[in-house]
Amino acid sequence: MASKKKKLNIRDGAGWSIFIFGVLALLLGLLGLLKPELTLQMLGFDVIPRAERPASDYTIAFIVASSMASFNVGVYYILAALNDLKAFYRWTVPFRGLTFLVFTTLVILKFAPARFLGIGLWELTGAIATGLALYAQTKKGK
Repeated sequence: MASKKKKLNIRDGAGWSIFIFGVLALLLGLLGLLKPELTLQMLGFDVIPRAERPASDYTIAFIVASSMASFNVGVYYILAALNDLKAFYRWTVPFRGLTFLVFTTLVILKFAPARFLGIGLWELTGAIATGLALYAQTKKGK
């Protein structure tokens, strides 16, 4: 019996929203792995040269670890989009909304610089785009 090969492609707007987020997360994660100081700068933190950091300062290690997580999430999203995993798409919507709330709260409470709002808005925009695309597909009966 011949096996069916599943064609990897993006089939709809929800898939594209997931794919685009995945590519951006992967690229930003890669940037943080290669240039953690640039990531700190993009997020609005003061950049202290590594030689001036005390031995107990793990800021760079934390940025690299977070960047690895971003890289991995990017891969998950890309693979989900290429395999049309609708359940995964649906799961991302509320959790991206939660991410928006957490990052926005961090800024409001002054635990994070204002540029963290950009992360929250990016997540909220992605959640809305994916949610609307899934809703439109449901209305079409797909």
